[in-house]
Amino acid sequence: MTARDAILSAIAATLGPRPAASAIDAEAQALLLDLDEVRPALPPGALPDAFAARATSAKVGATLERIGALTELPARVAAYLDSHGLPAALALQQEPPLLALDWSAFTLRDTALPNEAAALGLARHGIAETGSLVFHSGPDTAVLGHFLPLHHIAVLHARDVVAHLEDYAPPPATLPRNLNLITGASGTTDIEGSYVRGAHGPRHLHIVLVGG
Repeated sequence: MTARDAILSAIAATLGPRPAASAIDAEAQALLLDLDEVRPALPPGALPDAFAARATSAKVGATLERIGALTELPARVAAYLDSHGLPAALALQQEPPLLALDWSAFTLRDTALPNEAAALGLARHGIAETGSLVFHSGPDTAVLGHFLPLHHIAVLHARDVVAHLEDYAPPPATLPRNLNLITGASGTTDIEGSYVRGAHGPRHLHIVLVGG
């Protein structure tokens, strides 16, 4: 018996008899019988309100504002950039709904630079349970726009907010090459146990919730 075999045998002996595949499947199916019993409860009210509360909580740390229509977006982005002492310039995700807006007062780029101050993108969904945003990669969605800028500005339609993570489940045929779930600004405690924002991505996440 090799050393590897001895280690694996010791682990198997500790774990005990291996359950049958049918028993594992039955246990998994039982978890789906009453999802409300196993999923975290959301605060009462509409899903966009629950998402906003979670996204702006201390644990997630995003900022959020609400607008009634997408046409209001350029003015609100200009105000956000001005409040942070930034020029009216940003990397804009090349989504048709965003490109159709009036950005004449801005200097725009279609891709984010390594030292990009601000980038704006359209999220596919918001998840109320975690305050997360869902982004798909694609011809009109450069992934680096979510990670390079100091300020990541995300647009989310209230109609696209779902309750729980598993409620967002794209069909396999429509899965993108890259799917990003973004929950708040980047942060780490790897450096001497001190919390540092922006270590692995944007230091600021600002969400503009449209409608709802």
